[in-house]
Amino acid sequence: MLDINFIRENPEKLKEACKNKNINVDVGRILALDKQKRALMTEIEALRAEQNKISRQSVKTGFGEDDGDPKDFDNQSLIGQAKELKAKIKELCPELEKVDAELKSLLLVLPNIPFEDVPVGKDDSENVVLRKVGSPHKSLFHAPKDYMELATALDLIDTERAGKVAGSRFGYIKNQLALLQFAMVNYGLDTLRKEGFIPVLPPVMLKEEMARGTGYFEGTDSNEAYFFPEDKLYLIGTSEQSLVAMHAGEVLGEKDLPKRYVGYSTCFRREAGSYGKDTKGILRVHQFDKLEMVILSTPEQSKKEHELILRLEEKLMKGLGLPYQVIGICTGDMGRPAAKKYDIEAWMPSENKYRETHSNSNCTDFQARRLNIRYKDKEGAVKFVHTLNGTVFSMRPLLMIMENFQQKDGSIKVPKVLQKYCGFKVIK
Repeated sequence: MLDINFIRENPEKLKEACKNKNINVDVGRILALDKQKRALMTEIEALRAEQNKISRQSVKTGFGEDDGDPKDFDNQSLIGQAKELKAKIKELCPELEKVDAELKSLLLVLPNIPFEDVPVGKDDSENVVLRKVGSPHKSLFHAPKDYMELATALDLIDTERAGKVAGSRFGYIKNQLALLQFAMVNYGLDTLRKEGFIPVLPPVMLKEEMARGTGYFEGTDSNEAYFFPEDKLYLIGTSEQSLVAMHAGEVLGEKDLPKRYVGYSTCFRREAGSYGKDTKGILRVHQFDKLEMVILSTPEQSKKEHELILRLEEKLMKGLGLPYQVIGICTGDMGRPAAKKYDIEAWMPSENKYRETHSNSNCTDFQARRLNIRYKDKEGAVKFVHTLNGTVFSMRPLLMIMENFQQKDGSIKVPKVLQKYCGFKVIK
């Protein structure tokens, strides 16, 4: 959510942000509703002040029966005025509630304002490659297999039985590949704990107000989420959502910032906008496990913390030995909450291209305003924190490891950095 004062003072900047993020919001309507709300509040406050004035007068004169005393005429006049004021307030309050409800609904769909150095673009085709690290592995044989061919031969992934049990876009991860997933998680945890990240196993369900507070559940974004109406609970799409909401309504101390968390959870997504994409295998699924970074910081710390997240993601990828590229996400592809976003994409030999394995975002105070997460600075002023997030490992790097480290005999080498965690050097 954006500061209403910022909206009043920067309507053109907000319109530009909506345009660049491909989010259709009537900024003019927001300003009109805000003006109407303030006028109604002023009018109601003035009427209530008059009510209080009459109440004080009535105490002085006293309301009683009309027995001919001149004061009785004044009392009757005051009673009449009080009734008129009460009726007027009763008439205006529902109007104020209606205006306020419409205003809040529009404010919730506004996007965060992108930083000035974010590339402007309509969609992912206009993202910018910032750098490439490592060279795609040159296979020793002519036709490397894709990960599902390898997985089927080595009994590592079973989508057929998962489809029987749960439907499409599910898979059983088995044998050494399951152990390799936990090896990646432990490698990630060891790396992150050295940087002061606190390990957390968060809830995978969110109350409606907490879900809305993260900024991912408005407009078409809500189509991605699984919702249980009877319980009024959402399943999380990433542990970021429950980790950020953990401090909702709190005032933290500046000395405690930045707060760095690393959460491991199962995540759930409908993949509503991906009809026909990646339907085979487990590259794009409804359920997956992920290790995620979340940081709460002061505004002055957030850009530095964002670069820390990216640096750690790259460190982990370099450790695995996977060729990758870093992408600067353009305005049209970065989503509602982010002010700046990077992706990391790893090389996928079977597709002869890079595919996303990591993302990270600086959401500034956008989520903190919605969730009312604040901190008290050294001077005692209370301000909103900035929130940041980034992937440590999802299950996707498993697929890139399989393809990039496959051998001619169908076996798969395990990256050296993971061997001490899983206890084997080769999957065969």
